[in-house]
Formats: sequence, C-alpha cells, structure tokens
Amino acid sequence: MGLLEIILIGISLSMDAFAVSLCMGLSIKKSRFISYLIPGLYFGTFQALMPLLGYFAGTLFAQYISHLDHWIAFALLSFIGTKMIVDGIKNKEEEHKEHNFSFLKMCMLSLATSIDALAVGITMSFFEVNIFFAIMIIGITTFVLSTAGVISGRACSSKLKAGAEIFGGAVLIILGVKILIEHLVIYR
Repeated sequence: MGLLEIILIGISLSMDAFAVSLCMGLSIKKSRFISYLIPGLYFGTFQALMPLLGYFAGTLFAQYISHLDHWIAFALLSFIGTKMIVDGIKNKEEEHKEHNFSFLKMCMLSLATSIDALAVGITMSFFEVNIFFAIMIIGITTFVLSTAGVISGRACSSKLKAGAEIFGGAVLIILGVKILIEHLVIYR
C-alpha cells in the first residue's frame, strides 16, 4: 500500500469528521484560534487510533464489530444530533450560544466518526503496510480537513446563526441514518 493510497484512505475516512466539524463551525460565536483546532485534534487522534487498534486486533475483532459498527455510529450521532436540535429550539429566541467542546461530547463524536477506521485498520493488517506511517497520514489528513471544516462553518455562521445548531443536529442525524442505511442495505 503506497503513499497515495494511504492519503486517499485518510481523505475518505475524514469526510464524516469534516461534515461534523463544518456543523461545529456554524455554532462558534467568538473567533478563537483554539476553537478551530479542538475538533481537528479530537477527530485526528481518533482517526489515527482506530486503525491502529484494528490493525492489532486483526480478523479476530472484525467478527465482533463489523455487525455493530453502523448501529454504534447511528446511535451516537443521533443522540448528539437530537440534543443539538433540542438545545437549538430551546435557545432560538436567546442569543446563540457557543458550541460546547466538552470532553465527553467530543469523544462521542470522534468515536462515531471513526468507527469505519477500525475496519480499515483490520484490512491493513492483511497487507504489507507500515501502520505507524499510515496512521500518521490518516491522523494529519483528518486534522487538516476537520480544522478546514470548522473554519468554513465559521465563515458561514454570520448568515446562518439562528438555525445553526438545529441544522447541525439534523446533519448529524442524517449522517447517522446514512451510515445505518449503507450497512443494512448496501453492504448486505
């Protein structure tokens, strides 16, 4: 597996994290440098760790996670998305609040968007690949794209401020449903 293939895998794996980061950027109220980096750090770390876990777990772990990964991602994204919608509706008349980068929330989102990376790691265990180089590329790619997503969302936020949290929650739920449908319908 060459560098180009690993970069393409990194880009593919980071698309969910990019979408979530874009939604987060919509709800950032104050432009602080750290607010742009937090999602990238979480998502990049999880996207790098999951293939590493998958690589070392190999095929033994695949039989336990492959039939549940879509349900876990769906549940986590739906839970966070529903909470964002409820918070958005409750706070619609109030001043729009800053996105909550709590440790638990960020870990749940990171886990939900990186479960597919576990399967990629399992797949990588069947090929000759320097797993540490691969996870570095995947992590950096996800960090860069997630940070770009937050910045892009922030750039749009002044026009979309009122419904940003509701929109972001809806996108997360749709993303969860998409993952579920892919695994239940397409991959059968």
